[in-house]
Amino acid sequence: MRYSILLLFFYTSISFGQAVTLRQKINIAAAKIEQKVIDWRRDFHQHPELGNHEVRTAQIIAEHLQSLGMEVQTGVAHTGVVAVLKGGRPGPVVALRADMDALPITERTPVPFASKLTATYNGKSTGVMHACGHDSHVAMLMGVAEILAAVKSELKGTVKFIFQPAEEGVPRGEEGGAELMVKEGVLNNPGVDVIFGLHINAGLPVGKIEYRSGGYYASVNDVKIIVKGRGAHGAYPWASVDPIVTAAQIINNLQTIISRNLAVTQNAGVVTIGSINGGNRSNIIPEEVDMWGTLRALTPVDEQTIIERVKQIATKTAESAGATAEVIVPYSIHYPVTFNDAALTAKMLPSLQLSAGAANVVEGKAHTGGEDFAFFQQKVPGLFFNLGALPAGTSPKEAASHHTPDFYLDESGFIVGVKALANLATDYMDMLQAKKK
Repeated sequence: MRYSILLLFFYTSISFGQAVTLRQKINIAAAKIEQKVIDWRRDFHQHPELGNHEVRTAQIIAEHLQSLGMEVQTGVAHTGVVAVLKGGRPGPVVALRADMDALPITERTPVPFASKLTATYNGKSTGVMHACGHDSHVAMLMGVAEILAAVKSELKGTVKFIFQPAEEGVPRGEEGGAELMVKEGVLNNPGVDVIFGLHINAGLPVGKIEYRSGGYYASVNDVKIIVKGRGAHGAYPWASVDPIVTAAQIINNLQTIISRNLAVTQNAGVVTIGSINGGNRSNIIPEEVDMWGTLRALTPVDEQTIIERVKQIATKTAESAGATAEVIVPYSIHYPVTFNDAALTAKMLPSLQLSAGAANVVEGKAHTGGEDFAFFQQKVPGLFFNLGALPAGTSPKEAASHHTPDFYLDESGFIVGVKALANLATDYMDMLQAKKK
């Protein structure tokens, strides 16, 4: 009997030893914390806050991190929260980032935790909604913090948790987001060696991870073009220098930039005019027309090419009509290219595959959306990836786009994001320790 008990204890010990590798501890803890992550997300979703105003969100985050025994700094870049978790052994400093802000959109989804909040944005009353998934980013990183804090004695380095405000940009004249966090020294004290981040994707099947080496998300520059002519009675257009016709010609001519100035087989680009304002009556030709648009590119060279050509085309087209055009770029927003370090991406790919399953990790194409995670990557090597949240059996064409009132996420994929971020941090530490040996 005693022998049987000893034998049982021996095999149980072996089994237990095999079950408590750090990766397995993380995976087990992720499963246990999954519902808590979902609950956090729903709370943040129901109480969204616009950029630089994430006061409630920041307070909840800070209190959670403090409860885990971390060194916590608040008020970074207005409302950002930064926490440091020191591992039991010396090693690199790995940063993990989540963005916190919502959008000025009135929610239309039927979920019971839909936002009913309103706010004033650019002088106008609007609904407020997490229509891009930043609520899920915050919840997942809070989960990662709880998991890693529980195993901090086994960490071979330090983890810096960065909860960032205002990723969606701020009104003209304000500062915020990743750019301001970097300016205020978020990557210092302790100095960050590498940074990881993710974005939920409502058009990618739930549980999938998409990555890309090199240019992943486009640079973003908003542009304002002010066309000035000479007004006249609408019945006598020959007495005018018509800024509306001139603006129309400028818009058409700008569309040749992508097809004629970029090597489209290598990289994409976008020139979009999204707003045009001029005049207030059918029979009055106004003196001025204002246009506002966005410029996107996937390399710094293409970015400068597009900017230079927009300026040249706008001013010369206006000149040919006897008008003038003032081009302001960037007008209020500039994000660099979100560029995934090639060596880091290759090194960490196995970590993503072990977190989601190799079949669920796919190399994707570049996106012309923008991400201010790029400001961190300008200073330290970084890897940014997408996490799927499209419900199984749903066509991506049927899914509501990000930044729309019907935006919806399948929460069952959050556990994959939690495991991926936690494993990226610990695997990177292990790799550096192994390299030193």
